[in-house]
Amino acid sequence: MFEIVVDSAANIPAELCKKYNIKVLSFVNTVNGKPLVCFDPELTQEQEREKGHEYYESIRNGIEITTGLISIGDFEDCFREIMESDKDIIYISLSSNISGTNNSARIAMDDLMSEPPCGRKIRIIDALNASLGQGIQAIYASEMRDKGMDVDEVADTLEKYVPKMNGVFTVGDLKYLAKTGRLSGTAAFVGNILNIKPILRGNKEGFIVQFKKCRGRKAAISTLIDLVCNNIEDPENQILGIAHADAYEESRYIMEEIQKRVKVRDFINTSYDFCTGHHVGPDTIALFFMGKDRELEK
Repeated sequence: MFEIVVDSAANIPAELCKKYNIKVLSFVNTVNGKPLVCFDPELTQEQEREKGHEYYESIRNGIEITTGLISIGDFEDCFREIMESDKDIIYISLSSNISGTNNSARIAMDDLMSEPPCGRKIRIIDALNASLGQGIQAIYASEMRDKGMDVDEVADTLEKYVPKMNGVFTVGDLKYLAKTGRLSGTAAFVGNILNIKPILRGNKEGFIVQFKKCRGRKAAISTLIDLVCNNIEDPENQILGIAHADAYEESRYIMEEIQKRVKVRDFINTSYDFCTGHHVGPDTIALFFMGKDRELEK
């Protein structure tokens, strides 16, 4: 038997974490000098949306927020507890080219595996993605576990899924991308003046890159819908993920428009996790789905 572990950037609603028996290690943001735990296991999806509205509205109002890593010690404590219950571990991490969290987990794994006696396995899957690009894979892992697949079979399958899991998104205000260095301040200023809305994606190396530019929010949303519908493979067997930073009505519109064109097995529509959501800003909408690869057709 094995446990599935994710960090809170995986963006799985708390109700689904319980349903699929997925353990979450939470990031902790600092908001106006006070700690904010990014994942609350007791919230309903409606409560998560309400809390998300408050968080992203506070960002709009200029609140000071800093983010940090999950510590090596936190990973060690989590992994050790699971191993001492005689279980193996699969940890599905935020992209190693977005965050140092994956590296912290690997250091913790190496430390624990060197402790005698060990006798258990830890498999770390670098999702090369964020948000539901991690979370949907964790759900698939849970379903494979329920079918009786062992830790290596599931981890090997997930490694084949990683290069097929796409994440595409657009943002509300370019200044948040400028703050994280993904866009220059001048480009953000000019882009906002001209109402340019970029479409961004996670590339095969797990970096966030600009894919194309749209003029206006409506065009950007239409482009996101087209990218999903034109590139998704085997949709009837897929969970499609939507994460929004206080843009719920638009996210519902996107769901409805996609359903007119392709039939998917299920949708997850959730408020963007606080840690990575802080870096992309309010009104971001991101979609996650499996294609043949990450080289999307425009």
